Amino acid sequence: MPDVPRYRQIADALRHLISSGQLAAGELVPSARRIAAEHGVALATATRVLADLRDDGLVRAVPGVGTVVVDRPGRAPRPARPAAPARPDLRELRTEQVVAVATALADEDGLAGLSMRRIAAELGVATMSLYPRVRGKEELLVLMLDAVFAEFPPPTPPPGADWRVRVELLARAQWAGYQRHPWAPGLMSMSRPQKVPHGMVHTEALLRAFDGFGLDRTTMMHAAVTVAGYVRGCAVNLESEVRAEQDTGLTADQWMRATQPAFDAVIAAGGFPLLTAIGEEPEIAMDLDSLFEFGLGRLLDGFAVWLEGRGRSATGP
Repeated sequence: MPDVPRYRQIADALRHLISSGQLAAGELVPSARRIAAEHGVALATATRVLADLRDDGLVRAVPGVGTVVVDRPGRAPRPARPAAPARPDLRELRTEQVVAVATALADEDGLAGLSMRRIAAELGVATMSLYPRVRGKEELLVLMLDAVFAEFPPPTPPPGADWRVRVELLARAQWAGYQRHPWAPGLMSMSRPQKVPHGMVHTEALLRAFDGFGLDRTTMMHAAVTVAGYVRGCAVNLESEVRAEQDTGLTADQWMRATQPAFDAVIAAGGFPLLTAIGEEPEIAMDLDSLFEFGLGRLLDGFAVWLEGRGRSATGP
């Protein structure tokens, strides 16, 4: 499968084992180091395999155990995203193909290793042949960001959905897009918005959620951008977590266990009564997903108080 990134090939093979029951709920999946050794790939690629499976909700990290299959049997493997042919005819090379390859490379290795030369090499063409399709890397990055939002469009709210349900659906769609493409939130700007049509569709949907409360347009825009900014602010941590796992070979849970003695020594010195009490809890489940959900809930709780009594029905338009 030369047109599919290597990490996706390996991840899809593991998805098949999970969906077919050959890897049952609770069973260990290969570690990143084992994947790297067995498939002859870099540890970064192997780590991306596990991140891809976690993004789909197929596996989870269990402290002291490793990465195991979650209790969701029968999940079908995710279909591979269409990719550009390895050596396209230059007369047929399209902008969409350049963007697709660039996105796949960024998914695998982040933006730091992305260059026009590397994209051209993946496509099997000369670097200069890319420029009639994209004017340069800056334009390419904006097109990649637009492709992320196109992949995760605003969900259709259920009939009669109120403003909060609409905003939650939009926020979680954006969060899912950033989880799949951890490099994307770093490209987003809250104060200098880029020309990203599919992202503008999200903004329009957020504005519709806040419409009807008697808010002026400036206030509506601030409400919409506040939600988008919250999601983006949480999501900027996704890439650093991926990179940290790649660099150390440790999941967040494994890293915490390895560094816990150092934290315990500081706490034992005194002056941290609440941290001491929290440390005595058997286990506190806290990861980026739980932090995102908690913060989103409290943000919308505040919006609910703010919007209360502004004269719109509970179900909205």
